[in-house]
Parts: sequence; C-alpha cells; structure tokens
Amino acid sequence: MSTGKLKRVALEDAGAIWCLRFGWRVWMVCGVMAPDSLTYLLALMSAVCIGLSKAGFSGIAMVSVVVLADIYGPKASVGLALPLLIAADLMAYPAFIKHGSWKPVWRLLGATLVGVMAGWWMLGWIADPVARKVIGGCVLSMVALQVSRRWHPEWFDRCAQSRSFGLGAGVLGGFATMMANAAGPVIQLYLMARKVPKMELIGIGARFFLLINLLKVPLNANLSLINGASLMEDLRLLPGVVVGVLGGRWLIQHVPQKVFGWMIVAFAVLAGLRLVIW
Repeated sequence: MSTGKLKRVALEDAGAIWCLRFGWRVWMVCGVMAPDSLTYLLALMSAVCIGLSKAGFSGIAMVSVVVLADIYGPKASVGLALPLLIAADLMAYPAFIKHGSWKPVWRLLGATLVGVMAGWWMLGWIADPVARKVIGGCVLSMVALQVSRRWHPEWFDRCAQSRSFGLGAGVLGGFATMMANAAGPVIQLYLMARKVPKMELIGIGARFFLLINLLKVPLNANLSLINGASLMEDLRLLPGVVVGVLGGRWLIQHVPQKVFGWMIVAFAVLAGLRLVIW
C-alpha cells in the first residue's frame, strides 16, 4: 500500500475513533443530567447540527430535524428551526458569495415554490401524529436519495440531463423544505448530478436556501408556527448554530467526511423510522 493510502486510512481511522469518543462522552453526560437540562442539551446539539450542515456536513441536518420534532412536536419544530436555519444561512452566504451564481437558483425557483405551497397547504390541516409520519417519511426519502446516488451514480447522471428531473427535484425539494426543513439532499444531488464543481455547488446552495427560507417565514407565521415563544426559544439555541458554523470549518479539515457521512446516514435511518413507526 502506498504512503498516501496509508495516511488516508490512518486519517479515516482517527476520524472514526474521534466520532466514537465524542458519542460516548455525550452519552455519559446525558446519563447524569436532569430531564430539563437534558432536553435543552439535545436541542442545543440540534442547533449545532444546523450550523455544521452549512459548513459542509450537509447530511447532518437530518439529525436536527428528527431531534427537534421529538422535543417540540413535529409541526412546532418546523417553525422553530426556520429562524435558526436563516441565521446559519446568513453566516454561510458571505463565505461563499464568490462561488456560484443566482442563475441555477432562478431555474429551480418556480418548481420549488410549487412544492413549498403544497407543503404549506398540508401543514395547515394535518394533525401532529400525521405530521410526525410525514416528516419521518421526508427524512427517509432524503437518506434514500443520498445512498442511491452513491450506489448508482450513472443512473443519476443520466436523469440529471432531463428537464423533468429538474422539475421533480424542485417540487420535491420545496415540499420537503416546507414540511421538514429537509430539502438539502435532493437539491445537492441535483446539482452534483449536473457536474457542478464543489465550491460552486456550495455557493449555489447558500443562495438557494437563504432565499427559500426567507420566503417560508410568512407562510410559517400564517400557520402560527413562528411566534413570540418560538423566537425566544430560538434565542436560547442560537449559540449552538454559531458553534456549529465556526466549528464545522475546523472539523471539516480534521475529520474525514466519508466517516461522518455514513454515521449520519445510519442515525438518520433509525431516527426517521422512529418518527414513522414508534
């Protein structure tokens, strides 16, 4: 084995060990905390995941979707998470403003707004138990897309060239972002399949989600999912977003994304199943 490969394997092993140690420490801390403190810690960790997702670990946003839905309730968590996502977007956008452009955003916007309005309509009448299953289904769908892209890249590449693929990605992404703030994987896969370079992809994503999340604010407010109480809770969780964005820039240089990615996929599958089944 070459020296380069040995170094890469060693780095991935170190990353896996770091993740396991971190998870073990969190588990031990949670075991001795009071219920209220534990709830706040879990919510704060979800806010950290939101920040991390904007720093390059996009899949980890699925973790925050599930945990916040469990703590605050499925529908309430959608409105609670939105201001935190916007705060993270406002931190990430200036860092990638030199990469990408608005043109792909305008191309996706029409179809995305159709999906957003469909999600807004559904959120307006479904009960929390049904919303829980729909959010879990959105999470599992996004994970399935991520895994399928890795297993069948050629199929995705062929589909990406069709107009229907772009329309479908926009509508699905709009629905997923309105129902569960979970559109990241489908939009990212659409851009990756169209061979968009990495930094340009991040720049386009930063523009797209900042715009869409801002457009969702009046819709969430109309459903009373954003209110005075939810905004006060957002202020308590905002430090977690800042830590996630700033820490993610360091973490992405030291922990292999491949290791992190598969751990996130495994957790998101279990968590999504929890929302759908239990």
